[in-house]
Amino acid sequence: MTNYLISIFVLTMIIHTAETLSYSLRFAGVKINKIAVALSLTGIIVLVSRTANLIQAPMTAKFIDFAKTDPAFNVLGYLRIILIASSVGTIIAIFLFPTFVILWERVISKLEVAGSLPRLISSVTIGQLKNTRHYLRKPSFRLSQFKVLGISKRFIILNIFVTAIYTVGVLSSLYAAHLVPELSTTASQSSGLINGIATILLTIFIDPQVGLITDRAINDKLYRDQLGKIYVLLMVSRLMGTLFAQVLLLPAAYFISFIIKLL
Repeated sequence: MTNYLISIFVLTMIIHTAETLSYSLRFAGVKINKIAVALSLTGIIVLVSRTANLIQAPMTAKFIDFAKTDPAFNVLGYLRIILIASSVGTIIAIFLFPTFVILWERVISKLEVAGSLPRLISSVTIGQLKNTRHYLRKPSFRLSQFKVLGISKRFIILNIFVTAIYTVGVLSSLYAAHLVPELSTTASQSSGLINGIATILLTIFIDPQVGLITDRAINDKLYRDQLGKIYVLLMVSRLMGTLFAQVLLLPAAYFISFIIKLL
C-alpha cells in the first residue's frame, strides 16, 4: 500500500498546487492589464486540478475497501497523510508564485498573438521550454510586508475555514463510509454535506471579495503594487486551512455519519 499512498500523495499535491497557483494567473493578468484573458485561462488550472482529482478520489476510496478485509488497517492515519500532501502542495505553490507570475505574463502575451489556445500550444518549441529556467525567481517574504494590506482578519479567518472544509470534504465522507459500513455507499457520496457549506461561504463571502480586491488593483496603481503581497497572504491562509483540515477530519466524518443515519 505504500506505493499506492505515494501516488495519491503526489496527485493531492498537484491538485492543491494548481488551485493555489490560480492567484499567480490573476496577478499576471492585473500586471499587464489583461485580467479578462487571464481569467479565461483559469480553465487550464481547473483542467489540471480536476484531472488529478478524477484519479485521486477513487484511488483513495480503495483504502476504505481494503480496511473492510483488514480491520487492523489504519485508515485514519493514511487519510491524515493525504491531508499533509494538501499542505505540501500549497507550500510548493507559494514558493512558485513569483516564477509563475512571470510565466503567465508570457503565456497571456503570446496568446494574444496566437489567437487561440491550440495555436499557442502548437507554437511552443523545445527551446522555449528550456528557456523557462531563466524565469525562475526566489520568493522573498517578510512578516512586516503583510501588516497593513487592507484585508480584514475576518476575511482571512473565513478563507482558512472554507479551505479547510473543501480540503476535508471528500476524505471525511470516505472515513464516514468506514465508520458506518452498512451505509458506506451513501456516506461515500455525501461529501456535498460538507462541501455545500464551503460553497455557500465561498460564493457569498470569498469570491466577491477577491474580485473586489482584483478590480481595485486594476484601477489603483498604488494598490496594484500591494496586490502580490495580498495574494501571498491569501495563499498563506489557504495553507493554514489545509492544516486546520486535520482538526476537522473526524468531526466532519461523524457529522456525515449522523446525517446519513437520519436519511
